[in-house]
Amino acid sequence: MWAVLPAKNFEDAKTRLAEVLDADERRGLFQTMYEDVLASLCSVKGLQGVLVVTRDETAASLAKQYGADVLTEAENRGQTAAVEAAAAWLTAQGAEGMLAVPGDVPQVPAAEIEAVLAAHDRRRGMTIVPAQDERGSNCIACSPPDLISFHFGNDSFQPHLRAAEAAGVTPVILRLPGIGLDIDRPDDLAALVAATGESRAQTWLRENGIADRIAVTA
Repeated sequence: MWAVLPAKNFEDAKTRLAEVLDADERRGLFQTMYEDVLASLCSVKGLQGVLVVTRDETAASLAKQYGADVLTEAENRGQTAAVEAAAAWLTAQGAEGMLAVPGDVPQVPAAEIEAVLAAHDRRRGMTIVPAQDERGSNCIACSPPDLISFHFGNDSFQPHLRAAEAAGVTPVILRLPGIGLDIDRPDDLAALVAATGESRAQTWLRENGIADRIAVTA
C-alpha cells in the first residue's frame, strides 16, 4: 500500500479562511499542516511508500526531505484529478493499493493511518474515513488503486460510498478524530486551536499570535 498526498500551490490554499487569515497566514498555515501530514505518513511502517502529487516547489522539496516520491502536475486541477493521476501511476507500477489523505488534516497520528491499513481489505476493497461533519472524505484506501471513480470536494462522502457500490464492494467506514478534523472553515480552525496537541500547525498558530486571536473571536 502506498500513501498519496495531493498538495495544491501553497499560495492558493485555504481561500475559505480569508475572513480570518490573510494570504501570508493562509500560506504559512497550509505549509505547516502539509508537513504534519507528510511527517505522519512517512513514519508509518506499513506503507510501501508515500507519493506527493504537486507542482509546488516547496511541497516537492519537503517531500524529498522526508523521503517521499513526487509526481509532478502540469497544473493544479484539484484534489480529484491529483488522486486520479496518482491511482493511474500506482496501477502502472503494479501497486496493490493506495491510501489518499489531504494535506489539511494536521492532527492525523500514524496510529490512525495504521488503523485504516488494518481494517482495509487489500485483496479488493475500499476503506473510508469521513470528515467530522459526515460530508467530506478525509481518507480513502482503495485496492486496487483505481478501484473507484473519485469525487473529492464538498459533500464527497456519499458519492464515494456510491462509487464503492458501483465497483461491487462494501466499503469499510472508520470514524477517526484526527483524520476527521480537516481545516477548511473558520470553525475548523477554532477547533484546531482548542484541541490538545503539539502539531506543527498548532505551534505555528500559537507562535504567530493567531491562536489567541482565533480564540477571542470564537
